[in-house]
Amino acid sequence: MPLEVKIPPMGESISSGVLAKWHVADGDAVRKDQPLFELETDKITSEGAAEGPGRISLLVQAGSEVRIGQVVATIEEEKKEEGERGKEKGLGKKEEGKGGAEAPAAEPNPTAAKQQPKVDTRKPEAPLRASPPPPPLAGPAPTAARPPSLPPNAPAASPAGRQTRRKLTPLRQRIAERLVASQHEAAMLTTFNEVDMSAVMALRAKYQDDFVGRYGIKLGLMSFFAKAVVRALKEVPSVNAQIDADTIVENHYYDLGIAVSTEKGLMVPVIRDCDQLGMADIEKRIAEAAKNAREGRITLADLEGGVFTITNGGIFGSMLSTPIINPPQSAILGLHAINDRPVAVNGQVVVRPMMYLALSYDHRIVDGREAVTFLVKVKQAVEDPTRLLLSV
Repeated sequence: MPLEVKIPPMGESISSGVLAKWHVADGDAVRKDQPLFELETDKITSEGAAEGPGRISLLVQAGSEVRIGQVVATIEEEKKEEGERGKEKGLGKKEEGKGGAEAPAAEPNPTAAKQQPKVDTRKPEAPLRASPPPPPLAGPAPTAARPPSLPPNAPAASPAGRQTRRKLTPLRQRIAERLVASQHEAAMLTTFNEVDMSAVMALRAKYQDDFVGRYGIKLGLMSFFAKAVVRALKEVPSVNAQIDADTIVENHYYDLGIAVSTEKGLMVPVIRDCDQLGMADIEKRIAEAAKNAREGRITLADLEGGVFTITNGGIFGSMLSTPIINPPQSAILGLHAINDRPVAVNGQVVVRPMMYLALSYDHRIVDGREAVTFLVKVKQAVEDPTRLLLSV
């Protein structure tokens, strides 16, 4: 009996999706746990894998909307003996192909030879030379020829040849809805500051090799900011709260969302209990979450429950931006590109690697004083990272 390939459950709130892409073709031989298709829902993108080996028959075309539990393909298990006979037949065909590679020369066709036209071998006569034109008669110089008049404006080309139209994916639709809802529902405001990255960059340069040798992963910037955010959330708890109807919900845990850019759109996997993790653990979990998001292996549970989000537009070269809050959270921190800029330090103008920070917050629950204080706390912790290590 063939194995059925079904759309797996994705969570209680997801009942359907779009089978965006098949990774195999109809009739292909597949192996156990081989990725078969890519499923897009309004919340996540994931992959379906084969439960056993065999030859697959596709029942649904790519781009079709499917339900959770729907059978989209079957896998017919192949017997080993039949596979071996198939190989033998394949070898026999291959040998026959080798023997018949050189086709025998075709016998001449006397009838065709008689019908071939005769070739004229006579030399062509030399062409007659044209006599030169007579000189112009004396008289006034001819006027310059008028340029041809421009044709009337051509009609606009058909949009079909100048545009590409494709339907929004469920994930992109959901992202759009959430972004618009965030701006409509929250009293969003953004405050800015700048941070000197000299100390963090010097620390990374000094201990990077030792860090990689011990933990097997590079010491990045995100772990410093994650630790700085946790510290600031503890000192300004209103930023770690959210509004639920007419109720203020105060969070006493520190699950941080880290925005990850993927081909399907922006995803925000959550790193749990950042207050209890070391720098290496934070870096490892961020790298793992980003890889799962980009490969379509992230789950709905990985995206839920965050209390605060960090997004880094600086990796794309962004100098300054106003990030949008990720509901139901009350604030988001935007990081930007690090650029050498002249700054005043102790009365002297020096060049330092500087980064702009942007904190967007919901003014309904976070006051301006609290938002500015929070951002200053992050700045202080990053500019003096020993505070993070000593918890002072």
